[in-house]
Amino acid sequence: MTAGIVAFGAYVPIYRMSTETLSQIWGKLMMPGEKAIANWDEDSLTMAVEAVVDCLGNIDRSIVDGLYFASTTPSYREKQNASIVAKVVDLRRDIATMDISNSIRSGTSAMRAALDAVNAGSAQNIMVASSDCRVPAPDSDFENYFGDGAAAILLGNTDVAVEIEGSYTMSSDFLDIWRRENDRYVRTWEDRFVFTQGYYQHMGEIIAELFNRYKVSNKDFDKVILYGHDQRRHFEMCRRLGFDLKTQVQDPLLTTVGNAGSASVLMMLVAALEAAKPGDRLLLAGYGDGADAYILKVTDKINGLRNRRGVKKHLARKMIMPSYGKYIHFRNLMEWQARPEPSNYAPLTMSWRDRNWILSFKGNKCNKCHGIQFPPQRICTWCQSKDDFEEIRLSDRKGIVYTYSMDNLAVSIDPPVVNTIVNLDGGGRVAAIMTDRDVNKISTGMPVELTFRRFHEGQGIHNYFWKCRPIID
Repeated sequence: MTAGIVAFGAYVPIYRMSTETLSQIWGKLMMPGEKAIANWDEDSLTMAVEAVVDCLGNIDRSIVDGLYFASTTPSYREKQNASIVAKVVDLRRDIATMDISNSIRSGTSAMRAALDAVNAGSAQNIMVASSDCRVPAPDSDFENYFGDGAAAILLGNTDVAVEIEGSYTMSSDFLDIWRRENDRYVRTWEDRFVFTQGYYQHMGEIIAELFNRYKVSNKDFDKVILYGHDQRRHFEMCRRLGFDLKTQVQDPLLTTVGNAGSASVLMMLVAALEAAKPGDRLLLAGYGDGADAYILKVTDKINGLRNRRGVKKHLARKMIMPSYGKYIHFRNLMEWQARPEPSNYAPLTMSWRDRNWILSFKGNKCNKCHGIQFPPQRICTWCQSKDDFEEIRLSDRKGIVYTYSMDNLAVSIDPPVVNTIVNLDGGGRVAAIMTDRDVNKISTGMPVELTFRRFHEGQGIHNYFWKCRPIID
């Protein structure tokens, strides 16, 4: 059987910023809606972890033979990000990892590479994680619609929920939106040239060629998933191609999530699959430095994937960014700070030694009394046996807040720092900072789950660890 989509998942940060807020700040009209804003302790890597975990669900992680990470905003430019994601989600070591970057088409490009690998027989299941956290220049057009998010799809040749009936790809050196090595913000050329000669031209060309090669037409598709630069251009693109805007065109998420760069099209795909029925045929097309297009056919295996959080459940839970000033702090857009953060960093030797519990959040289970402790220790806290433990993953366990405190004096981008002690389901107690929280709604006994986040930077190193947050579901 040819490769197809076995599972899917997505992640949308909890914070939203209304375009009305931006209109008030800059004194100009903007398209109505809101966009997702990554928390200050999130980036493309942490969001990719969230999407991969959502995609895997209860799937045995040992079946994954590779992980491809697609992003235009990787945490490291010369250090593979995919290998970090694979370690955090506790995949095998003997897998293929790859970063695919430098284009908003990198998500669908990674999908193509994964499909080719599975069809060639070099792997049976490959995870594609696409994530972006682009910082738009203040008071730019990009600030109106750039949003943050991630999507993940598992591609394999067994238990296929979405078959790949056809595909076509094309490359182009067209320069429309770009960012150089040392640029913080993306750049662009004059709108009319960018869209008439780039977006409209390339998307129209690849759809026409795909239709010609596979002898299909507009009426053959139940849902059409097309990359959209912004709401107006997406509407115009679909109109030019002759698709029914009310019944065929998938919501581009541009007024609820925003343009999430390389993750946009795959997030739209996840949203479409959440509502898809067996037998539905989908058209998927990504854009950037050319285009990728796919013909997809939904099978009855889709019914076994309804328990993902995906896009729908993440969109249902949100917190409004309280002010533009808070956003400025989250994105570190102010050069001056009255009280600078301390220069913290973890020595690489220590981080490497303790990587199993720092990244994969693995604790110890005593083989004699079955007590669980984190971080791992040589002596059991309960029965005092020595060096007689089983290593177990705790990152996917939920728990309840046993006690907590709020520290308003600690240096933090988002004060107060909420320190918690969490009792994990099945045993074990951990100390964790709470994130994605409303400080007015925290209480003992509240259910929480673990989430991988960025803690601080020092010596050019991103230091990540696990926090807790109120449960999304």
